Amino acid sequence: MPLVRISLVEGKPETYRQKVGDAVHRAMVETINVPPFDRFQIITCHVKSDFIYDAEYLNISRSDDLIMIQITLNTGRTTEMKKAFYKRVVELLVQDVKIRPEDVLICLVEVAKENWSFGNGVAQYAS
Repeated sequence: MPLVRISLVEGKPETYRQKVGDAVHRAMVETINVPPFDRFQIITCHVKSDFIYDAEYLNISRSDDLIMIQITLNTGRTTEMKKAFYKRVVELLVQDVKIRPEDVLICLVEVAKENWSFGNGVAQYAS
């Protein structure tokens, strides 16, 4: 069960935010073996002064259209799967919301399965 956090500068319409969430989920399903109905997302919009980023880190020119995507998920995906995921997210976002590839930042946070509780105070994935 990945938990997806998507952050962007305020001002984008609801349809834009929905398309971003849809693209991220579709890429996860297509590339890193996430089931289609396993969707948990938090999309937050921030005032520009609270959305801080380096506009030139690693010589990548970013704009205020930057989308930061942080996904907490179980360990176990290969590097090849992760690379395919990053590529597919960008492809879908360019296609669906016309964002520049430079304006997509993705961070995966891998955790052990026992670190999840899906409700009822139970660690459903723990052995």
